[in-house]
Amino acid sequence: MIEQPERYVEAFARAGSNMIIVHHEVSPHLHRTVQMIKHLNKKVGVALNPSTPLNALEEILKELNLVLVMTVNPGFGGQRFIESTLPKIRRLRRLLQEKQPKCDLEVDGGIDIHTAPLVVEAGADVLVAGTSVFGDREGPGTGCGD
Repeated sequence: MIEQPERYVEAFARAGSNMIIVHHEVSPHLHRTVQMIKHLNKKVGVALNPSTPLNALEEILKELNLVLVMTVNPGFGGQRFIESTLPKIRRLRRLLQEKQPKCDLEVDGGIDIHTAPLVVEAGADVLVAGTSVFGDREGPGTGCGD
């Protein structure tokens, strides 16, 4: 999560990114940023923090290839999964089926062997797992507070 992501879009595109995801909360001109990314022929996603309501996507959803639901507050790895985000994931899955069925639903934060099945059941297509894969000396899937 970076502030003023529109300042870095072209650099990420030149570096070879296939998709660029920006956080709704730090992009005051989200439509302009999304259009900038699309103009560079890149796929575009929007990330939502745990407390950001889904209606924040209402005016931009049809433009997106991916919506990322953060299930921890961005900032550092190893945080515990916020259980109250599961209903949000379910609601988003229903919204995507209705309005933008080709859009992927990604989940990031506290994903491990216990939470992965929960978010998949709720409707996630793409999971991000950091600490549970790379941050535990006991091996993959045992991190995130186990």
